[in-house]
Amino acid sequence: MPTEMQNAVTAAPAVADLADAERRYRAPALEKGLDILELLASNDQPMTASHISTALDRSMSELFRMIQVLEYKGYIVLRSSGEGYELSNKLFTLGMSRAPVRNLLEAALPVMRDLSDATGQSCHIAVASETQMVVIARIENPGYLGFSVRPGYRRQLNEASSGVTLFAFQPEAVRQAWAARFALTVGKAAMKTFLARADATRARGYERAASDFVPGVTDISTPVISNEAAVAALTMPYLNSSAAPTDLDQAITALRAAAERIAEDLVATL
Repeated sequence: MPTEMQNAVTAAPAVADLADAERRYRAPALEKGLDILELLASNDQPMTASHISTALDRSMSELFRMIQVLEYKGYIVLRSSGEGYELSNKLFTLGMSRAPVRNLLEAALPVMRDLSDATGQSCHIAVASETQMVVIARIENPGYLGFSVRPGYRRQLNEASSGVTLFAFQPEAVRQAWAARFALTVGKAAMKTFLARADATRARGYERAASDFVPGVTDISTPVISNEAAVAALTMPYLNSSAAPTDLDQAITALRAAAERIAEDLVATL
């Protein structure tokens, strides 16, 4: 890890403490509600009220009304099986209504449809959200067999091909800031591996890796560049099939061309 990045990682907790100390206003009730939302967003499984209480180190009496209000307002839902609470799609819907996201989708979706038709593969587009990547749209492959990722799906940036792409094609200052956030939860060895992978992706111009979940699927991902930074990652879970009209190398070429088209169209909408 470069010395500058090591310094950023070391300084991150101190900077956070300083920022907390300089806050002029506090809203304890609001903070409790936001803590609940952030906790559920970071967990793949639903959480009961008691689990939420334990994770946040707060009493049930402190959180009971917060949970009830968040459920009433539609930000969290109780899973039908009764296993616990999970986020609804309301926050995702609110985020999707922002003008920059709308502009990105308007530019991306027609190109993604053309890409899917040409390659016989599904594709999706993801953006960064704090230390995670989140899928904001997908296009299903035109055939009967395929693999796709649902909108709203999220993973840590360092755990997904889209995340590696989003990180790799940022200015160095942004990379350092993001790395400092990762350092709070990612071990040194994993961080070193991730940074090396990101450097290789940037040098190559795209990411290519076997899927963590599905044998026979290769994740290929390329950046949508605007103002010299990746505003999104266009990703294709390439399914190796004799029915596919393109091989993997041809799909990579088509994916990169599609990302360039989206970037051009995105500039035209601004």
